[in-house]
Amino acid sequence: MKKLLLSFVALAVLCVALPTLAQAETKLTYSNFFPPTNHQSMLAQEWCDEVAKRTNGKVVIEYYPGGTLTKAKQTYDGVVEGMSDIGMSCLAYSRGRFPVMAAVDLPLGYQSAAQATNTANAVYAKFQPKELDDVKVMYFNGHGPGLLFTTEKPVKTLADIKGQKIRATGNSAKLVKALGGTPVAKPMPENYQLLQKGVVDGSMHPIESNKSFKLGEVCKYGTDSFDVAYTTVFFIVMNKDKWNSLDADSQKVITEINNEWATKHAAAWDEADVVGRKFLVEQGGEIIELSAEEAAVWKTAAKPVIDDYVADADAKGLNGQEIIDFTVSTLK
Repeated sequence: MKKLLLSFVALAVLCVALPTLAQAETKLTYSNFFPPTNHQSMLAQEWCDEVAKRTNGKVVIEYYPGGTLTKAKQTYDGVVEGMSDIGMSCLAYSRGRFPVMAAVDLPLGYQSAAQATNTANAVYAKFQPKELDDVKVMYFNGHGPGLLFTTEKPVKTLADIKGQKIRATGNSAKLVKALGGTPVAKPMPENYQLLQKGVVDGSMHPIESNKSFKLGEVCKYGTDSFDVAYTTVFFIVMNKDKWNSLDADSQKVITEINNEWATKHAAAWDEADVVGRKFLVEQGGEIIELSAEEAAVWKTAAKPVIDDYVADADAKGLNGQEIIDFTVSTLK
């Protein structure tokens, strides 16, 4: 009799669960190059879970971290072509393709990831750039200040960087060149060995990378060059047809979650920066603060990078100065 009663209870539970499963009207895939243990990857997984929760199971998302569905450079096109329905990567992997949003990555003097994230989303909202018309933008986030770190020689003045080989890519490579260093374009995963073996003398990277990539083990000095700090914009986008196939209520719910999650990503970056700075110091590293006068010298030296952006944007039929002026205004 007891067994029979337990069977009825189990059947009742199953019957309650079935409507929830049946409500999974839309199943989506989400591709992300960050490994599953990375804080940004874990937030992406939580975003998927939150969408399922708040849509009452109508929208269920299968999450593929670590580049298992599409690699970092393929993610955006993968979403456009339907290889994945949703994707996270950085705009810089498709350099030249996103001329309006590229302004955000410039060395404009970022102080935090919260600031960078706000700027990225504000620039998109202001200009609604056509360069992103082939997807539905969920939201953007940006990492904390990208700064200079070196292995043997501390950089206290602009003169100290001359002749040094610095691992940097994209806009950070342009910044290194403008400051008088020699940029070496290599991907971040190779950075540790490059620094350890002396192939490069330093690296331009966000503070959090000192812990997440263990760069604090091989870098002895960090220069707080905040006045020329850059960021990297990360996108979360959805296939446009998939977005349009969702019911209005689900779209509303996802939009609300997007607004919340942009803030969560920024907070995670900033928390990781605190850990990264602490890790560098614990390894015996030294943080060098530039004087106000020296910081002004660095800012003047970096200006050609921004001027080049304006010229390139103008050549593409955009108003480069207007984009820069608005982007800078969001930092204040």
